[in-house]
Amino acid sequence: MNDYDEIIRLLNQQGWAISDTAIAPAWQADLLAQARQLWEAGRFSGGEIGRGAQDARQPSVRGDSICWVPPASSLAGHAFFAWMAQFRQVLNDRYGMGLRSQEFHFARYAPGAGYKKHIDQHRGTDHRKVSIVLYLNADWDPAHGGELCLYDPYNPDAEIQRFAPLGARLAVFVSGVMPHEVLPSRAVRWSLTGWLRTDDIA
Repeated sequence: MNDYDEIIRLLNQQGWAISDTAIAPAWQADLLAQARQLWEAGRFSGGEIGRGAQDARQPSVRGDSICWVPPASSLAGHAFFAWMAQFRQVLNDRYGMGLRSQEFHFARYAPGAGYKKHIDQHRGTDHRKVSIVLYLNADWDPAHGGELCLYDPYNPDAEIQRFAPLGARLAVFVSGVMPHEVLPSRAVRWSLTGWLRTDDIA
């Protein structure tokens, strides 16, 4: 059984999967270095909720800063994105999911910032099918908090699990049904977040 098989088995069984072995630590370290370079170059901006003017930035709800990875950029040629494209193809081959694209951004949470409970789907759309989070934090101390909390889709007040954002940890879950939350941390928290989609993106 390879890493794809185990992730897919868990997705089928419970709607989410966590893997601490699928992603090479060297990839995590390299992506963290690139995220830090982009941050120092001023390429990050505040994360928004939704797409409408009434949504925009609400730091009390969503406190991260993000930097999108353009699909045609040299960074998008990193081995992680090729691994994810293959994962997308495996899902299409086995389940006919019609996944046509993927999008990713780096996310940086300053100490005290979090993201309140939500699902990964904009109102009136359903293109995002599978959510991906790769944690980039080196030597993360669980005492720093910043956990990912997953909630029961049928009872959103019931917490299922929570996971510390350990370096090279990969979280995968069904986008449109899995409520989740990023708890505030006591240290800077880095991740690479993305979605496998059924539409084409530029």
